[in-house]
Amino acid sequence: MTKIAAIAGSDASGGAGLAADLKTFEEYGLYGMAAVTLVAVMDPDNNWSHAVFPLGEDVLRAQLETIFKGIGPAAAKSGMLGTDYAVELTREYISAYKIKNYVLDPVMVCKGAGEALNLELNAALAAKLLPLAEIVTPNLFEAEQLSGMKNITAIEGMKEAAKIIFDKGVRHVFIKGGAKLPGQDRALDLFYDGKDFEIIEAEKISTSWNHGAGCTVSAAIAAGLARGLSAPEAVRLAKQFITLSFQGSFPLNQWVGPGNPSGWRRAFA
Repeated sequence: MTKIAAIAGSDASGGAGLAADLKTFEEYGLYGMAAVTLVAVMDPDNNWSHAVFPLGEDVLRAQLETIFKGIGPAAAKSGMLGTDYAVELTREYISAYKIKNYVLDPVMVCKGAGEALNLELNAALAAKLLPLAEIVTPNLFEAEQLSGMKNITAIEGMKEAAKIIFDKGVRHVFIKGGAKLPGQDRALDLFYDGKDFEIIEAEKISTSWNHGAGCTVSAAIAAGLARGLSAPEAVRLAKQFITLSFQGSFPLNQWVGPGNPSGWRRAFA
């Protein structure tokens, strides 16, 4: 089996982070491996408020040694890193093992929070990891952080942000979340290869149960690259994957619910 790695946080609720990544890799027929950067938990006695507990640098390095030196993935993605050393170790291993099919999901905030986790850490992430990435997959908030823009409210703003991010060294930019733009009745995302823009559209699924959507999309893109798809092909297939996942979304409790990554089994059965 083709092997693929995720470097990200573990979500105790199972909807996002490494749980979403590994479920997605499985649906793509890949052998997924995971390096845990931190553990994210939610407090049911305090409106599902989030807390994160980073793993130590030595523990993270040992996991990366196992995955990259001991086995060797064909592709990798990173999600929530959470610490300066997690960013640096990700840079070190992606570089040392020449992982071309690397997808950077620049997670800067937990769902339900409204501010970036650490501005200095985000700057380090952009400087050290963007130049290594085949594709970066920011949502609108993260695109604003990476580009320095404020209040992206239209497609033209997404395009401007994509150009700025591309100029920082990444090979392709995929900005998610255009469905949140004012007056938008389609689920659209923007793909940019440095020359051309492509609007990737799908039906807008009306659901509040979208926990782990960003993790799932970036994992699906990485999985597509691992299977030999080009960058445009990988993002188009990932769009289908997340749309079908949303069609089967469900609540875990009154606060949160995920999509169903096995959704395309029913669609193509």
